[in-house]
Amino acid sequence: MKSSLLKTIFLFFIALHVHSQELLPFVENYNKSNYEGDNQIWSIAQGNDNAMYFANNHYLVRYDGVVWEKYTLPNKTIIRSIMVDGDKIYSGSYKEFGYWYREDGKMKYISISKNRRVFDENENEEVWKIFKFNGLIYFQSFNQIFVYDGKKIKKTKLPFLISYCFIVNNQLLVASVENGVFVIKGDRLSSVKGWGALKNNVIHAIEKHQGKIYFFTHKNGIFVEEKGIVTAWNNPLNGILKNANINVARFLKDNKLIIGTAGEGVYMFDFNDDSFKNINRKNVLMNNSILSIGLDKEDDLWLGLDNGIAHIEVTSPVSIFYDNSGVLGSVYSVVNIDKGYLMASNHGVFKYEDKKLSLIPKSQGQAWSICKVDNRYFIGHNEGTFIYENGQFSKLNNTNGGWNLTKSSISNTYFQATYSGVVVYKDINNLEQKVILKGLKKPIKYVAQNKKNEVWAADNYRGLYRILYNDNYETKQVENVAQHSKIENDFGVKIFEFRNEILFLINKTWYTYNSIANQLEKNELFNTNFKNISDVAAIDESHFILLQDGLLYHIYANGNKFIWNSIQEKYYKGKIINDNLNIFKNKNNYLLNLDDGFVSFQIKDINKQKIDIKVEAFNNENLIQNNAKINYNSELKINAISGLFGATKPNLFYKINNENGFKSIKDGLIVLNNLNSGSHDVEIYNHDGLNYSKIANFEFVVAKPWYLSSWMLLLYLCFIAVVLYIYYKWNNIRYLQKLELREEELRHQKEILEMELKAENDLNSQEYEKHILELELQTKSSEVAGKSLSIAKQSEMIENIQSILDSETDFNKLKSEIKKAIKINAVNKHEWQTFETNLSQIHNEFITNLSQKFPNLTPKDIKLCIYLKMNLSSKEIAPLMNISFRGVELHRYRLRKKLNLVQDENLSNFLLNI
Repeated sequence: MKSSLLKTIFLFFIALHVHSQELLPFVENYNKSNYEGDNQIWSIAQGNDNAMYFANNHYLVRYDGVVWEKYTLPNKTIIRSIMVDGDKIYSGSYKEFGYWYREDGKMKYISISKNRRVFDENENEEVWKIFKFNGLIYFQSFNQIFVYDGKKIKKTKLPFLISYCFIVNNQLLVASVENGVFVIKGDRLSSVKGWGALKNNVIHAIEKHQGKIYFFTHKNGIFVEEKGIVTAWNNPLNGILKNANINVARFLKDNKLIIGTAGEGVYMFDFNDDSFKNINRKNVLMNNSILSIGLDKEDDLWLGLDNGIAHIEVTSPVSIFYDNSGVLGSVYSVVNIDKGYLMASNHGVFKYEDKKLSLIPKSQGQAWSICKVDNRYFIGHNEGTFIYENGQFSKLNNTNGGWNLTKSSISNTYFQATYSGVVVYKDINNLEQKVILKGLKKPIKYVAQNKKNEVWAADNYRGLYRILYNDNYETKQVENVAQHSKIENDFGVKIFEFRNEILFLINKTWYTYNSIANQLEKNELFNTNFKNISDVAAIDESHFILLQDGLLYHIYANGNKFIWNSIQEKYYKGKIINDNLNIFKNKNNYLLNLDDGFVSFQIKDINKQKIDIKVEAFNNENLIQNNAKINYNSELKINAISGLFGATKPNLFYKINNENGFKSIKDGLIVLNNLNSGSHDVEIYNHDGLNYSKIANFEFVVAKPWYLSSWMLLLYLCFIAVVLYIYYKWNNIRYLQKLELREEELRHQKEILEMELKAENDLNSQEYEKHILELELQTKSSEVAGKSLSIAKQSEMIENIQSILDSETDFNKLKSEIKKAIKINAVNKHEWQTFETNLSQIHNEFITNLSQKFPNLTPKDIKLCIYLKMNLSSKEIAPLMNISFRGVELHRYRLRKKLNLVQDENLSNFLLNI
């Protein structure tokens, strides 16, 4: 009970919030952050340059479809009105009126009223309306009319307070606040008979349509003049307008009436079927207070709001179903029904009928797809498959998650992709006969068949499967073809049927199946024509829609040629549901699902008109002409202005310097930076579906960088000359320094040579002295040798004496012989001393080394070592040391001990090496 009550309350809540939703023309809103101006927009007009002009409090705002510009009056007063006449934009303000003109890419102002004493000092007049009548320009305040003939100003003071002036039937009408409407001729005012009902009404618009004059009052609705009599407009809408407070009204060419109100937005009344639509803040507008209305050359509507600007494409083949309440949710599929639309969303299944949106009972939850088969609508839902037929909603089966329902291209069989595999409906007229293909219990997103007993199925996540079955729908084989074909990235596979051929879009590459090779192969036709495609949806055999680089295109296949129709991004920007692109064709209309509704459009009417582009280029905020020169490393902004704002606004492309490939022009603006110096050519193209056609170009020259300018080159030359001069001087100085250094070097070499010669002489002297010393040494050695021989002779003498003693017995004779021997062999004592001294001098170095190594040696030991070094025998040493031969041998033995010599070591050789 409680659950049923909650559902009832929920459905009632939805009904309260969605009854006002409807299919509306596309609306673009521009707020203060877009045009960087003030709140109220008091007047709107399109100039002969196709730009839109707005009276925006303290600013004149200009918009050419690419950039916004704003300008202020010299006296900074509020601009209340504007009017276009030729290349002039007339404006009216507080005690001021004049005109604007465009020069060098900027608006400039000329005052007409200044210094003419047009306004009295005690008057507080504002010009609220400007119009042209019989070649004269009229500036109207609430109390006066100022007429300007191009030279003079004529002022007419009115006897009463008025709202506005109007031109109807080539007459100038003045609408007073209390006394009704008057005709003014020259200075005369005359009332109109039969229009008494208009008294005490503030009239904000008077328009003639189909022979009738319509009067739009601020608080009492609309009055109509017919056959001279004015009566209240007999239409249900009039009762609504009486409470809405009319601010402005305008008739359109297609038998439609636009009424802007103070508190209820804008009403669009269609005289063709007496229907109306209300566009307000509840559906799409930023504000409900409409202050002004303007039309552009496409007959589309511009609204001046209390806090911004709205552009309504009333003549566009594009319509949008908005849901700002969030009740509808994201729409995954939409189709036409007899009196409206059926939508599958993440909140359930909704029906839009008789301008009312309602949730179909028991359809809450995620609905994925709607497929129309004859007069029935199959709805794939999270909780199963449902049927909508003759206004009745019923459940077909409990197979969860019906993503897509596809008809076989070879039979009347239908295949449904679901959360748990593929469901087969063998006979669509007998829905109970369904089969679930076994062997593939996976979430299948897409399914298709073009060959008997073979079905293709794409996994929602990754993988492409080929299912083979027999005539009884018994599965024989399930093969992962993507894996078998060694495709590494097989996430998000899409199946696309084109002319009975099945194509597979895998990672932005198109494939077809080669049954002989049993693997996927790249499709040359589609890969050549459709690159970088992220999503695709079929419409019929010759039409499909695809998403490329974030942009939508409708494709018409004419034979082997593909005609592209671009769909302007503004209709779907930020609203496409990725990987869930669905489109439904109803006669010439196409329905495309969006995040918060859907868009309806007719492809054939888009982008088919002749394109005339105006190019404006700005460098450092300054307008430059074609072939102009700009500074190096400066930014260049090129505005490609089509003068079109609605559905016919072209999608343009450009090339620079004839480079390969075309670049899309976003919002009509080309921004170029970091250009090389030299000539450049920017070419602008339109794409007619098959070919790119050049429609405009802009040539310019980028100056050389400052460091390559003529002055800098001259400076470089001067600098190089100075450097060369400095180098020459430096080289000259260096040369002189080298000469000085060479002279110094020669001088030093001379000194060195002299020193070498001196050293050589000294060396020669030393050698000479050494030679002398050596000679002296040889003399000393000779002396030593002589002494040695003398000693040896004495030894011989002693032996002779000994022999005489042994042989002679006669004493006297013995005495005589001994004396004789001694006399012959006597040794001079002085010679012996000299011998020992010379011996020490000759062997001084030897004695020093020997004493250092063996400090325990006695002088006698050292003397023995000298004799041994002189290679004297023991026999020769004995008399020199005045000891016996035996004594020498004993002394030698003791010396070996002191020198620590082993038995095998030769004593003489040892001493020679010291």
